[in-house]
Amino acid sequence: MEETIGIQAGKIWHYLASHEKIDVLKLKFDLKLNNSMLFMAVGWLARENKIKISQENEIYFITLVK
Repeated sequence: MEETIGIQAGKIWHYLASHEKIDVLKLKFDLKLNNSMLFMAVGWLARENKIKISQENEIYFITLVK
């Protein structure tokens, strides 16, 4: 399971490398992730300080840490 989460985290990281800021819902649909995998992979990246999560109104956005 950890390998699968790591692979999905890598896909998210590469996606974010070509998108400056993306909302979580768009990310989910663009990468065709289910909620559980999305949350686990985003958590993985957040734990490694690879991403920044922000909120505007009721929408969550993710950006890469530079």
